[in-house]
Amino acid sequence: MLEWKSNDEIGTLIHDYNNLTQELEKSAGLLAKTERDMAWREMAKQVAHEIKNPLTPMKLSIQYLDRATKDQPEKAMELIPRISSTLIEQIDNLSQIANEFSNFASMPQASNEKIILNEIVETIHDLFRKRDDMDINMIEPIDDLYVFADKNHLVRILNNLLKNAIQAIPENRRGRIEIELKRHENNALIRISDNGTGIPDHMKDKVFTPNFTTKSSGTGLGLAISANMIESFNGRIYFETRVGQGTDFYISIPLMRLDEYLDIENRVSLD
Repeated sequence: MLEWKSNDEIGTLIHDYNNLTQELEKSAGLLAKTERDMAWREMAKQVAHEIKNPLTPMKLSIQYLDRATKDQPEKAMELIPRISSTLIEQIDNLSQIANEFSNFASMPQASNEKIILNEIVETIHDLFRKRDDMDINMIEPIDDLYVFADKNHLVRILNNLLKNAIQAIPENRRGRIEIELKRHENNALIRISDNGTGIPDHMKDKVFTPNFTTKSSGTGLGLAISANMIESFNGRIYFETRVGQGTDFYISIPLMRLDEYLDIENRVSLD
């Protein structure tokens, strides 16, 4: 807003300018709300579609068991374990869809604290490295890298990226995944690279949107949730990809300065 106390031609122009600025701000807010509403509608359609997928085999299994009970009751008992297994698997799938959508709709409040990022990366590497079908290697610096972030969020983000990397590798190719942690200027940089199928050009702009997935099933919420979490501690996530060769995902988080270390360590709690 501009201020002009005189009621002259310049004052009239400034008054009109201020009114126009306010109208533009209202329009921008309305546009943002419309875009959010459209995104949620699309997300609701996606979730409805994903819910229908497991419901169909569940219904068919129950109908099959019902017919078997009436027509061949002596064989019905043999079918129960197999059908129960199918139902449990599909129920777990429904539960995952509900949890992912719930997490996206109401992200838990971040509890940021001083974290040694090396320890988080080592933990994730230990969880995934014992696989016979692929090689998962880690590179990290000798010095500890400190960041101010939510530990649980970081673990979830890295878990999701590692799972995506594993799923991106074709069955006929031995997997090679590399996790690297290093200092880049004033940031800690985590790189997760795979030798998978890569991301096609027409899908690059959709990677961090709620509906994105390269898998045959799933809501495609993982990377959207990860992006939201990373923003909560002033970090960013981005990627580089080569179709048919693999993808590199990067997480950049501001490093804590020495004065920030001291401030947190000397802070007194009054609880």
